[in-house]
Amino acid sequence: MASPATVALPRSGSKTESYVDNKRKEDVRQSNILSARTVADTVRTSLGPRGMDKMISTSSGDVIITNDGATILNKMEVLQPAAKMLVELSKSQDSAAGDGTTTVVVIAGALLRQCLSLLSHGIHPTVISDSLHKAALKAVDVLTAMAVPVELSDRESLIKSASTSLNSKVVSQYSSLLAPLAVDSVLSVVDPAKPDIVDLRDIKIVKKLGGTVDDTELVKGLVFDKKVSHASGGLTRMENAKIAVIQFQISPPKTDIEQSIVVSDYAQMDRILKEERQYILGMIKKIKATGCNVLLIQKSILRDAVTDLSLHYLAKAKILVVKDVERDEIEFITKTLNCLPIANIEHFRAEKLGYADLVEELPVGDGKIVKITGIKDMGRTTTVLVRGSNQLVLDEAERSLHDALCVVRCLVSKRFLIAGGGAPEIELSRQLGAWAKVLHGMEGYCVKSFAEALEVIPYTLAENAGLNPIAIVTELRNRHAQGEINAGINVRKGQITNILEENVVQPLLVSTSAITLATECVRMILKIDDIVTVR
Repeated sequence: MASPATVALPRSGSKTESYVDNKRKEDVRQSNILSARTVADTVRTSLGPRGMDKMISTSSGDVIITNDGATILNKMEVLQPAAKMLVELSKSQDSAAGDGTTTVVVIAGALLRQCLSLLSHGIHPTVISDSLHKAALKAVDVLTAMAVPVELSDRESLIKSASTSLNSKVVSQYSSLLAPLAVDSVLSVVDPAKPDIVDLRDIKIVKKLGGTVDDTELVKGLVFDKKVSHASGGLTRMENAKIAVIQFQISPPKTDIEQSIVVSDYAQMDRILKEERQYILGMIKKIKATGCNVLLIQKSILRDAVTDLSLHYLAKAKILVVKDVERDEIEFITKTLNCLPIANIEHFRAEKLGYADLVEELPVGDGKIVKITGIKDMGRTTTVLVRGSNQLVLDEAERSLHDALCVVRCLVSKRFLIAGGGAPEIELSRQLGAWAKVLHGMEGYCVKSFAEALEVIPYTLAENAGLNPIAIVTELRNRHAQGEINAGINVRKGQITNILEENVVQPLLVSTSAITLATECVRMILKIDDIVTVR
């Protein structure tokens, strides 16, 4: 395809004329920046405690209501390659910090907007890119200087930061319940041997329809979203339980290959049935001999994990049965019960069992759950039972709780808090603006643009809260210039106050990773000068 504009530029000094095509590169860069900014503008309205929620309708007809940036972008079908980078950006912020997924995309959009004006002034993309990198490093230093150290023993501060994260969610009215719950669950899984690492897989969230979010509880033990097997009068409650997690089937064996056996004689038929009974009874006797009285049976693909006959015998032997335990839950269950999974009946020994005070089936909402409490030598895990009046609220409560857990995890790995409410962004903008005046040449211009771009956060916060953004941001700058580092926008009162005193705090890691990741993404988009499609 012929390029749209091939301009002949006579080079002074050279005898031949060379053709330089710059129009296409500018077009590609411009279209990349514009499409990425469109994505950023989509989520911009959902920033902050007064942000709007998005209703996402999927192709399968499901409806999701959320204002979690990562979820919104994840569900959006973005086709333009550069815009996809912003979706990836929010994913990486989600995995790095867990919160601030909307912030990071909004900052990236504002930086791209500034880059567009710098490019139109003829500044080379590489110069802009390098200056942004320098400014981002400087910004992280400024943020670190502003941060307040926090101890894990200081439960109040941890709860404040978790509730700040929850305040911008749909379930914000329950933040006083969910924030302490998130803090307690993270602190209960922190291993003293490795105090900086929290594995969120050790916190299992079980969702159960019915009730309201108020009924959400932290369970010291295990919860299964299943019924106990009731076949032929199975037990529903067991005290002083000895629990076995088994991965084999208590049912008559099958042939290894697909084949059918034809039995024409009744005597043989009876023998087969008798053998089956003997086989199952033999297994159950071995299980009973170890003193086991609760069985958790893994789901089986090849053949039935249990048959009606085996359930009948198990009920006779006074053994409580929970069947169809998912394969990927086995690791969590064995870690919690401090037992070993048993893969073969021959390996069934008492030392592989877990012990608990109580295993019982409880009615919850319109279904039932199995609860195991009072576990002996329990592993460092915990279970949160989330309740909600409908599926939309339930899903959003789970996402919000996940964000709150991530915030507490950030504080465990990097124990610094920073003010929220747009205070750090305005302070950064002010200090980087002052630093830009010291720099020479183009760098100063670029850093000044970076500083201006950061004002998008307080501006958007004010705009979403229905305040006058220009008046608020101007007043905020004024306060910071007078040395009030922690002055931020108080959305509830609609004015500017000291945000730390209002308990609006967030982990340092959320802010620093938002700025570094947004800058990296913008630098990548800037350096692309052509899109090549490969068939």
